[in-house]
Amino acid sequence: MSAVRIAQLSEEPLDLDVHLRAVEDDASGAVTTFVGRVRNTDPDATDAVVALEYSAHPDAPAALHRIAEEAAAGTDAIVAVSHRVGRLGVGDAAVIIAVASGHRAAAFEVCRTVIETIKTDLPVWKRQVEADGTTAWKGLGG
Repeated sequence: MSAVRIAQLSEEPLDLDVHLRAVEDDASGAVTTFVGRVRNTDPDATDAVVALEYSAHPDAPAALHRIAEEAAAGTDAIVAVSHRVGRLGVGDAAVIIAVASGHRAAAFEVCRTVIETIKTDLPVWKRQVEADGTTAWKGLGG
């Protein structure tokens, strides 16, 4: 079975429990999670952030799967990762990652590698929307 159980982009709200169930494995003694949420502040914003609008290149789902596979390579880790697209409000989950492995070190390492690589390599862009209507594109990755 593949080390990657979920690697998807979704217009629907993300569910941590779905990701946790996807990585269930009797040989895994450790499970780590990461939930990246929309916050109401940004160092570059002059007003409160009210939303993020994510858009993705058509190759983004394949890229996300590759990111998860490469992060898990050489380990016993099992990965479930999803990234939202569309308009998200403050508090909404933009990224969810669950990683299971035999021991905590691999689970933490793979989870961190997945999110850091998403930030640099996933062809997803976000437009930040502030309360006063100001918008700004925030670049590649989540």
